[in-house]
Parts: sequence; structure tokens; C-alpha cells
Amino acid sequence: MLGMLGARVIEDVGNAGRFARFFWRTILVSIGSCVRTGTYPLIWAQMNIIGVRSVPVIMITGAFVGMTLAIQAYDQLAGMGLEEHLGVLINISVVKELGPVLAAVMLAGRIGGALTAELGTMNVTEQIDAVRSMGTDPIRYLVAPRVLACLLLTPALIIYADLLGILGGYFVSVIQLGINSRAYWSFSASGVELWDVAVGVVKGFFFGAAIASISCYKGFTCKEGAHGVGQACTEAFVASFISILALDFALAVIFKAIYNTFWPLKSLV
Repeated sequence: MLGMLGARVIEDVGNAGRFARFFWRTILVSIGSCVRTGTYPLIWAQMNIIGVRSVPVIMITGAFVGMTLAIQAYDQLAGMGLEEHLGVLINISVVKELGPVLAAVMLAGRIGGALTAELGTMNVTEQIDAVRSMGTDPIRYLVAPRVLACLLLTPALIIYADLLGILGGYFVSVIQLGINSRAYWSFSASGVELWDVAVGVVKGFFFGAAIASISCYKGFTCKEGAHGVGQACTEAFVASFISILALDFALAVIFKAIYNTFWPLKSLV
């Protein structure tokens, strides 16, 4: 038992080291790809797949998040006579936490699985080796466009999720629950700051980079056969989901410390 545990730890450490090397090389190649006009068509194509085709599902997710928050929080606030403050609770929750996290999770399921399956199939059928044999760097040709597209468009998709979450919460709060519309927006405007929106959007860059890097790495290192590709897709989603939660916690701590440093009086209010 102890020997098996030690072997598993050694294997996990080795996998972490290989992923770190893959991630670092991806960063360097992606930076170089930004100044190479020849890679722009590849990036535009991935932007269409990753960003444009993900807008409907992201918008639906954001809308239902806002509506569900309104239904769940109304009774607690109404019991204290604070139902007109419902917009503050909904909008802060959506723009700072639930919107970015759930949008990233939806992308991990939709895009992460697709990237892993696509690159995993290319790896199993030796297409990646064929690209390498022609003198082309597979990281530059296959990974960098996907990482850059996901990195740039995840924040934009989070904005869509936030917008629909706010509108969904407004619809349920004002139309269904009868809260005064003017009071709803007035309290929301006074409670939600530009900092709150910026925090959620900035998180998108980290979430997008994590999803694309993990998915591409799992596709590049998947085992042979259909079972290997399927297992890689599952591992990619699980690893992306855990990394999203871990990054969300770490970034929340960092941004809170920054906010308390530059605006100490506001943090005490």
C-alpha cells in the first residue's frame, strides 16, 4: 500500500512538472504568435468556435442564475422589509462570483471537452506527429490559437452572462415579485461599483487560460484508442473545474487585499 501511494505521488508530481513545462512553452509561443500575422486566421477561426458559438448557452446560463437568485433571496429580504435591496444582492453576486464562475464552468464543459477530443483524436491518429515531421511546431499551430482565443473571449462571454443575469433578476424581481423598478435600480447603482464588475471580468482571463491550457495538454497526452480520448475529456473537465474554483478563491483573496489597501475606508463601511 505504501509503495503504491509513493508511486502515485511520484506520477502526480511528474505530471505536474510536464504540465508546467507545457504551459510555460505555450505562454512563450502564444506571445510570439501575437506578432505573427500568419497565425491570425487560425486565431479568428478559433474565436468563432469558442466565442461566437458559446454566446447562446452563456446567455441562458446567466439569465437563469439571476432569476434563481431573485426567487431564493426574496423571502429573506422581504421578512426584514428590505425587498427593494434585492437588486444589490443579485447584481453583486452575479458580476463578482456566480457570473464568472458559472460561465467558465459552461465553457469548460462545452469548449474544454471539444478541444480535448479534437487534439486527442489528432494525437491518436498521429496527426500531431505529422505536423511535427513537416517542421511545424504543433504548439504554435494547434495550441496557441486556441489558448489566445479562449483567453481573449472568456471575459467577453462573462460580460454577456452578467448582463443576462442582471436582466433576469430584474424581470423576476419587478415583473413577478412586484418590487418598485426605480428603487430596484437606485439601490443597485449605489451598491454595485465598477470595481465589482472589473473583478469578475479580470477573472475571465485566468479562467480562459486555465481551461484552454488544461484541455490542450490533456489532448496532447491522451492514451491511445477511443477510451483514451474519452478519459482525457473527463480528466480535462474535472481538472478545469477544480482549477476554476481554486483560481476563484485565490483571486478573491488577492482582489480583496488590493481593495482594502487602496480604499481602506470603503472596506469598513
